[in-house]
Amino acid sequence: MALTGTQTFLNYIGGEWVDAASGETFESLNPASGDMIGTFPRSTPEDVDRAVAAAKAAYEDWRLVPAPKRGEILYRFANLLMEEKEELTDLMAHEMGKVKAEAGGDVQEAIDMSLYMAGEGRRLFGQTTPSELRDKFNMSVRMPIGVIGVITPWNFPIAIPSWKITPALISGNTVVFKPATDTPLLGERFVELLVEAGLPSGVINIVHGGGGAVGDRLVRHPDVPVITLTGSRETGVEVMRNAAENLKHVHLELGGKNAIIVLDDADLELAVDGCLWGGFGTTGQRCTAASRVVVHEQVYEPFLEAFVARVRALRVGDGDHGWLLRLSELLQRLREFGGKLLAGKLRIGRAAGFDCRIGFAQVAGSLAHRGQRKLMAT
Repeated sequence: MALTGTQTFLNYIGGEWVDAASGETFESLNPASGDMIGTFPRSTPEDVDRAVAAAKAAYEDWRLVPAPKRGEILYRFANLLMEEKEELTDLMAHEMGKVKAEAGGDVQEAIDMSLYMAGEGRRLFGQTTPSELRDKFNMSVRMPIGVIGVITPWNFPIAIPSWKITPALISGNTVVFKPATDTPLLGERFVELLVEAGLPSGVINIVHGGGGAVGDRLVRHPDVPVITLTGSRETGVEVMRNAAENLKHVHLELGGKNAIIVLDDADLELAVDGCLWGGFGTTGQRCTAASRVVVHEQVYEPFLEAFVARVRALRVGDGDHGWLLRLSELLQRLREFGGKLLAGKLRIGRAAGFDCRIGFAQVAGSLAHRGQRKLMAT
């Protein structure tokens, strides 16, 4: 499969690849080079309605498929992921900028989750409990719910869909999937492989487009009783609010403001290693990434010297470049709080080549914030 070009991709609704109702499209670009990967449907609420209707209709048959049989499809899906791992790894490096070693790990997580959930087809156990009433028998069984709305981000574009979609499918639910507009082709490949594995028409549907048109309609749709989102806190609050009107089940995995605390008795070499991985692993594209390092004043200067030296040694390349394009706004906010740029540049060239030899612009400052004597923000 070509990783760049002018190929046009489609939504997948009710077993058919179709254009958006509006006919409008958007482009997916390689964040390092600016090369176009493809064009995708800029969908509208009308497209969401069509996808939900298809998923609702497919649910009536899919929920009756024995769970072990549903698991067999997921086993085939996992095998296809294994076969396509190298292709998906390359595509991920091109479409969202993750280094290939970590992109391969992203795909492996999806393989592992798919195998695990396939096995759950034989482990969907219920319970039996004693009844307090005479001649009565109590038991519980696991039942599917219906159409699941899945909204995923761009940072783990194969792993996160697997965490949400495979549990929904093994349980007998159907899915309407909205991938991030930064990684639409990876989302499409995920669905293509599910279809190739034998998933019936309408059980999985993908609708490309932005959160305002596609995501909001999916959240508000009365025939979608469950919403699962990985995204920002602000988006999570909005989703929770809009889903509340219909008392929907909402699953949220949101961003954090994660701190690493370095005490005065710390092994500084180990601390620097941990902070480097925590802040820059997977190019910093994780809700669990370390965004702050709080350092005891007695070891602040030696820690800072060692850490900045390691940061300056980081190398920028095509496979880990995309995240840098989102850095300027964060640095501006940190400077407003008195931070100081210690390493790196605010901009790195696109298409014409890279003009900076390091992979991160690190900010540090001495901020009196909730009793913290020294604070370093990355």
